[in-house]
Amino acid sequence: MNLTTGYLGLQLRNPLVASAGPFAHTVAGVRRLADAGVGAVVLPSLFEEQVHREAERDTWLSEAGSESFPESLTYLPVPDGEAGPSRYLSLVEQASAAVDIPVIASLNGVTTGGWTDYATALQEAGAAAIELNIYYLPTDPLISGRDFEQRHVAVATTVLAAVTIPVSVKLGPYFSSLGELAIRLDRVGVHGLVLFNRFMQTDIDPETLTVSRGLRLSAPFEASLPRSWIARLRGRIRASIAASTGVETPSDVAAYLLAGADVVMTTSSLLRHGPGHATELLDGLTSWLSRKGFSSVDDARGLLAAQAQAEQSAFDRAGYLTAIAEATRAYGPL
Repeated sequence: MNLTTGYLGLQLRNPLVASAGPFAHTVAGVRRLADAGVGAVVLPSLFEEQVHREAERDTWLSEAGSESFPESLTYLPVPDGEAGPSRYLSLVEQASAAVDIPVIASLNGVTTGGWTDYATALQEAGAAAIELNIYYLPTDPLISGRDFEQRHVAVATTVLAAVTIPVSVKLGPYFSSLGELAIRLDRVGVHGLVLFNRFMQTDIDPETLTVSRGLRLSAPFEASLPRSWIARLRGRIRASIAASTGVETPSDVAAYLLAGADVVMTTSSLLRHGPGHATELLDGLTSWLSRKGFSSVDDARGLLAAQAQAEQSAFDRAGYLTAIAEATRAYGPL
């Protein structure tokens, strides 16, 4: 079975990608993921705040009178035990040399300033591509939707001008016109879109009278939203499309491919079951392709996407009417 896949202009041995997560914090973890069979690995994000902390520390050391302070100080951890930029660059370099699959670096920030220097450094360290994780929720009611969208376009444009390796953007679903933003990013030259980012939102616990901040792993029921957008964008943009959220079984991977995803990313399922679960997902995908008479993932990819030439409103209305009919059959008229 031919599982080879193109993503961001890179050739992958299969469409399963380990997205950013704890397993990729170390070179040994990246090796475990590669040994389990994934086609590529996305490293955990380097945060803008970490860049600022290390810059402030270096400035302090310099002003303290050390013209060349010990190299060991460069690798001091930033607060909370997080790895700073220097350690991150070292991880990129070592991980890229340790495995024979693409290692994709991730930048997580808010502003356009400060991205270019580290994007260039990531390229020099050996990253095969850069994923921009623009983690920003417009909680200020005075920020317009257009300004919110423009922030993403500006960051992407800035990084694209600084590097020659592929650049993707990981998007959340909260835009007034996600399709139009996807086209704007495609036109400025972004090589790929990752749908969707899951924002770690707070909640309220009425028993403890506190604001909760617990991490919830994604579940398969969450996949319908990214899958529907992937089906709509397939054939409308040149950029690669990566699916993210709700991958647990080989059927979830297959459904994303049928919608039109170039690759399918997962972290939650690997955290639940361990890196070896990647092997089970790939074996199951191979078995499904064979049962359905496909000889490659390309044969299945986009088979159930909304055709670019079709009337989108008709596609959407058909799905809406089908859902109502199924609910009526299942629960009866009220």
